[in-house]
Amino acid sequence: MFYLAKQKIKNSQMKNRLFLLILVLTVKLASAQNLPPDSPAYKRFPTIPPFSILQADSSTLTKNQLKQHQATLIMYFSPDCDHCKHQWAEMEKRMKELKKYQIVMVTYQPFSEMVDFYKVHKIAEHHNVIMGRDTKFFLPPYYKMQSLPFQALYDKNGELITTFEGNVQIDKLLEAFNRKQ
Repeated sequence: MFYLAKQKIKNSQMKNRLFLLILVLTVKLASAQNLPPDSPAYKRFPTIPPFSILQADSSTLTKNQLKQHQATLIMYFSPDCDHCKHQWAEMEKRMKELKKYQIVMVTYQPFSEMVDFYKVHKIAEHHNVIMGRDTKFFLPPYYKMQSLPFQALYDKNGELITTFEGNVQIDKLLEAFNRKQ
């Protein structure tokens, strides 16, 4: 008899937990649905996207391999884009201030062009910078990019801070990161 009463309590607790989980998921989905249906995915799901990129050493990097609890800058660029080259040059000058952020540079251009950019600009010397090719062309539609360079800033919890299209002053990037810390 005691066993049956104990089982009823356990079943009741399980039902309550299941109900709570369903409620939380429903609220989360409902809040995502408050945006217009044509809103970019990054606004409906404001966390680091589930990307996969092919790195210069031919290994694959995914979101799950990023350092945890570190603010992240995702920069979509093209190796032959003058604005992108200028943005990188400005970032490189201020790398001491940017070194505490992980920077993920992503391109859709051919692998060989990315590798050339990687070598010419000595990206490997910057231990906080990762570069790769978006072989599935996932990120441009995810962010609904209109121009390059495109930059998305995420806090140490992987939550979106803001995005920038086109060149942005480094002070503005740092200010956005610092507001969220």
